[in-house]
Amino acid sequence: MQWIDTNNISSTTMGQIAPFFFPGRNSIIMGQNSPWKLLDNIFLQRHNNGQFPLTKVCCNLVQSIRTMKQPNRTFHHTKVFRNSAQPSEEKVGTFTKIIEAMGFTGPLKYKKWKIRIAALRMYTCCVEKIDYEEFFNKLQIPDTFNSWFLVAQLHVWMCLVRMKQEGRTGKYMCYYIVYAMWEDAEQRGKVMGVNSLILRRSLRTLTEVFYASIFGYDEGILSDDHVLAAAIWRNLFETHCKDPRQLAMMVEYVRKQVQHLDAMSGEDLLLSGEVNWRPLVEPNPQSIVKPVSPVYNDEGL
Repeated sequence: MQWIDTNNISSTTMGQIAPFFFPGRNSIIMGQNSPWKLLDNIFLQRHNNGQFPLTKVCCNLVQSIRTMKQPNRTFHHTKVFRNSAQPSEEKVGTFTKIIEAMGFTGPLKYKKWKIRIAALRMYTCCVEKIDYEEFFNKLQIPDTFNSWFLVAQLHVWMCLVRMKQEGRTGKYMCYYIVYAMWEDAEQRGKVMGVNSLILRRSLRTLTEVFYASIFGYDEGILSDDHVLAAAIWRNLFETHCKDPRQLAMMVEYVRKQVQHLDAMSGEDLLLSGEVNWRPLVEPNPQSIVKPVSPVYNDEGL
């Protein structure tokens, strides 16, 4: 077991490891048999004493580097802006529970084919309604397939956050949003002429990166701006951002987009999947107003 410098991790090695990132730490815990008992004691000590020990953890070795005395800070938690029932409050019948326990999808609020079409449209909005060149220029990230994927997955994650508020139907839609993303990534790789074996390995690596990013973004959106900035620095900038103004701009961008999506009607999103994104840099900063509901026919198209 050896230490890996976070600044030298390449995209090829990310598919061979399963890192767990901790905000405010520079170390990575590798492997499946991590000393969680020991980490719990460290976090408990930090909480009780108001101390933040910087440590390296590898198997059963804990080397304390130094201890910084910092005041305890209160984390900001995102408020609930919606008055509708949350997914945990949705009532599900016994028959539906039995069906879903067997691996099938129970009855949903709308027809499944309508939800699948809406999911495809929502993913299309994450790809076609985003000015990727503006992101590359403003954030000073390379114009590559990997950078495109990192920006796309950020917007896909924000859509997943919104649709998971729509109960079982929203979760069903989330599955097909992610499915459309991987289908699109595979097709783009084939168009670029990537070897099928290399493409398969690359998609496996991107899958691991995607779910690790989802975990970090979820933690950031539920915490304060420091934690969200750390998640963006690791996942979007890949630890290469040196300008704090770029991080501040992206934190503001994510916060306003999540609030913007939250103001949209869940019924319209489930039936149409149309999402209009706010610009990266606001030409005329103003409060976010409720967007106009999209128009669709009786069949939800």
